[in-house]
Amino acid sequence: MKRINDLLKKIVGTFTLLSLFTLSSFSQILQPVTWNFTTIDLGNNEYELVFTAKIDEPWHLYSQKIDMQPPATLFVFEENTNIELIGEVNETESVEVFDPNFDMMIRYFSHEAVFKQKVRVLNGISTTIKGFVEFMSCDDTRCLPPAELDFEFKNIGIGEAVSEIRTTSDIETEPASETEDKSLWVFFIIALGAGFIGVLTPCVYPMIPMTVTFFINSSKNKSQVKTNALVYGLSIILIYTFIGVLVSVIFGSNSIKEVSSHWVTNTIFFLIFTIFSASFFGLFEFVLPSSITNKSDRQADKGGIVGSFFMALTLVLVSFSCTAPFVGGILVEASTGSIIQPIIGMFGFSLAFALPFTLLAFFPSLMEKLPKSGGWLNAVKVVLGFIILALGMKFLLVPNQALGWGLTRELFIAIWIVLFTLMGFYLLGKIKFSHDSDISHISVPRLLLVVITFTFVVYLIPGMIGAPLKSLSGFLPSESSFNLVEIIKKNRGTSVTANPKSEICEEPKYSDIFKLPHGLQGYFDYEQGMACAKKLNKPVMIDFKGHACTNCKVMEKNVWSDPEVLRRLSEDYVIIALYVDDRTVLAEADWVTSSVDGKVKKTIGKKNADFQVANYRVNAQPYYVLIDHEGNSLTDARAFDLSIEGFVEFLDEGTKGFKKSRINL
Repeated sequence: MKRINDLLKKIVGTFTLLSLFTLSSFSQILQPVTWNFTTIDLGNNEYELVFTAKIDEPWHLYSQKIDMQPPATLFVFEENTNIELIGEVNETESVEVFDPNFDMMIRYFSHEAVFKQKVRVLNGISTTIKGFVEFMSCDDTRCLPPAELDFEFKNIGIGEAVSEIRTTSDIETEPASETEDKSLWVFFIIALGAGFIGVLTPCVYPMIPMTVTFFINSSKNKSQVKTNALVYGLSIILIYTFIGVLVSVIFGSNSIKEVSSHWVTNTIFFLIFTIFSASFFGLFEFVLPSSITNKSDRQADKGGIVGSFFMALTLVLVSFSCTAPFVGGILVEASTGSIIQPIIGMFGFSLAFALPFTLLAFFPSLMEKLPKSGGWLNAVKVVLGFIILALGMKFLLVPNQALGWGLTRELFIAIWIVLFTLMGFYLLGKIKFSHDSDISHISVPRLLLVVITFTFVVYLIPGMIGAPLKSLSGFLPSESSFNLVEIIKKNRGTSVTANPKSEICEEPKYSDIFKLPHGLQGYFDYEQGMACAKKLNKPVMIDFKGHACTNCKVMEKNVWSDPEVLRRLSEDYVIIALYVDDRTVLAEADWVTSSVDGKVKKTIGKKNADFQVANYRVNAQPYYVLIDHEGNSLTDARAFDLSIEGFVEFLDEGTKGFKKSRINL
């Protein structure tokens, strides 16, 4: 009973979270990692230093075991002749996932990470152990620069050691980016579309006239018909949304993310999607035990509000074989998002799923305009089988990388070409499955689908010889065995990506360390870049970024590569890329004392991170600022947002603002 009560409390709390979502998304984010430093006396003058990191959701903290610069968590101990470090710093088990932007496996922690270091106290005296931990935290849309936090363990050797709880700083950042809001809206719309498609499957569509007729015949008046239909629709929404709530409560977004990121579960997801597609092709049919549906159906016969609820439950159970791929796909996709995402997804799906039943019960005359059930319903199911099989291949990316299968980009594209070619011939009636009806003619909607399908196939073909296919990059491996485009470009002595007309004044400082993408040229030092901008009379785009900022790479790969964006960046701006996580030590003349925390910044990354916080009160990346020669902002800054049109507008606003500022001088 206690476990049930606890579960109900969690469910209520999650619904409260849903109602407060809009308000919370605009709250200010402080530092997402809180550290607790404690000691354990092991006896024989040995102690264990325990570093516990509490991590806010949906942020994660990188492991010590990463071979890339610089997100790995690092512990540095001050030299102390009174202690001996025993072994290395151990850590709790981390999550290992494949990051397509870095094309490698990375390790990180969610919720909590515990690090332990054994020490032996020498000379039989009390001592203090000092040092610092450097760490980096990211969420799904931004990263914070590496933070350095001092620790101090007092009274080691006698009495009880002093524990402390500390955060990285008290600096407040900007309000949370609206990107998360936008991504949830996009996910909601996708789930809504999946719900409408689910209605068109053979398990569901024929139920619409049957259900509406039942309401009309079993109700005493029109008012009762509408009441029962409304309860029926709301019950469908409640049942599916409850599934989303259970997933969020039982697992939580990070637990789902950890499970869904493993190669084993990704392989299972691929097999499940393959089995569902085989079912849609007619190889077999999924059915729940008849005892479950019969019990629900008997309750539905009672009528009234209770009967309407159980009618909705019966529909959910009976339609399982057709809706399971949609529901499963939404929940799997939600694993990459926040704790609210499974709820949003199920609500969107169920809203679209319930809408036709409710509307037609309110306006039964509309049923006459519905297409009659027939062979086209099975065609919808088969087409969905092709699409599900194609989308399911995305789950092979993780095991392909983790196990080194060597499946190349060309192989994935070739399979897609075959699948969608077969789908096109199926729509033309050249291929038939066991449950298909004979096709005497091709309807206009069917012909339109044929055109769309074969157009997509033609779009895929250049990918076999190295075309980027940017819209599908997230579904394809990065490894390629053959790239004819690159071979031709190299033979011509040109770049694969672009030939921008960037203009710079002199050799950039640190150009041996940093490079801009797509052949762009720019600067990596603020003062040098500003001097060149004045000389060329161009505005400046400051690009706050990091080596380990995965979404910086996503922006550059998907937005900066667009020809219109690339042209504006190369011709209209002087780019100053400031890496906030680089550990290169500066010459002493370039050190700066922070106006924020009073510390001396001795590396490129710390100097740039301090510059961002001091001037813009933001410490997340990517972050783009357009300024004039005096450092004044030309338009609102921009963070992670994959809208190409939005980025073009952002750059155009900056050039307009720069021209106005020059006129006013």
